[in-house]
Formats: sequence, C-alpha cells, structure tokens
Amino acid sequence: MAGIEEHPMQALTMYLPQGTFDNVVHYLHLHKVHLTVTRERRSILGDYRNAVYGKNHRITVNGNLNKYAFLITLLHELAHLLTYEKFGHRVNAHGKEWKQIYGNILADFADKKIFPADIEKELRHSLNNPAASSCAEEGLIRVLRNYDEIKQNVRLLEQLPKGALFSIKDGRVFEKGDKLRKRFRCKEKSTGMLYLFSPVYEVKPL
Repeated sequence: MAGIEEHPMQALTMYLPQGTFDNVVHYLHLHKVHLTVTRERRSILGDYRNAVYGKNHRITVNGNLNKYAFLITLLHELAHLLTYEKFGHRVNAHGKEWKQIYGNILADFADKKIFPADIEKELRHSLNNPAASSCAEEGLIRVLRNYDEIKQNVRLLEQLPKGALFSIKDGRVFEKGDKLRKRFRCKEKSTGMLYLFSPVYEVKPL
C-alpha cells in the first residue's frame, strides 16, 4: 500500500508518549497485531482490519500525529480489535460494546498519568461515551492541537470571523458563513455550493 512504512516494535518509541511503550507492545503481541505507520490521510487517522485467511489483525495509524494523538488513535483501533474478538461482526462498529471497551482502555492509560492535565480532562469527559472518531470530540481536538508542531498560517475555522475567506488542503477556497447547530455553513467560491465544516477544521486564512 502506497505511503505505508513497516516499523519494528522498538521504533514505536518515537511515536508514543514516554512510559507507554511496554503497555502498547503488550497489546500488540498479545493480540498478534500487524501495525503499520502511514503518511497523513485526510479522511482517517487510523484503521483496523480483522484477521482473515491466517493473516494477523492489521492496524494503521497516521505517522504525522503528535504522540498523544497517535496513542489515542492506536487505542481506538485496538478497541475495534478487542470488540471483534469478543463479538465478531454481530455488533455495530461504534456501538455500546465498542464504546465500553474503548472507554476501559482509555481509563487504563489515563490512570497511569501519561497524559498532560488538559488532555486527561478531555479524555475523562468522554470515557462513558467515546465518540466514533478517535479524535471526534471538539474539546479533545483543541487540546491535542496544543502538542502539534507549529503550522504556519493554519487556524481552526472557529477562529476566523464570519465572511472570512479560507482554503483547505485540496486548494479549494470558501467563505465562512453562519453556524448551524454544531457546524459552520461555508460557500465554495468557485461553485457557490454550500458545505458544512466542523468548528475545529484546520484551514488557511486568505
């Protein structure tokens, strides 16, 4: 698969917060996980594929994430694995069974005081009902972003005033409009079409 790089277990230390390597590797070995680290993917942070035809479970995680986001994404995918091992395809991918398992894994790592206080606070808010995306909670996205490398001329959409022009990663240009419930309605300048954006979507102001 293009953009995917195999990583020996010891190399994982460069992607994980200090003090988490042994626990993560325990999960990977115990459940025979084939882990790969990928380049940035726009639509997903990680992915899980269950074991078939004698192959191991497969998990991929984007390698451009900061260490805390990488760990949280990996735990999200491990929760899918554990849910599959227990229930197979009989339950919804992000149903109550997955949420309980994911919440238990998060709690296990949070109890070890691995995360900074702001991240731990947001994680504990979501332990009882984790979002479908590993970083879907807006509050969690905001605090995780504090630990990213500084990105030049990149802002969260919610930080721009109404009427501001911005571009997204594929180069399209939009005008920020009103907020409808949880998302901003924005107009694509070249087509006039309207799109809904998360307040914490990263954009480049123009």
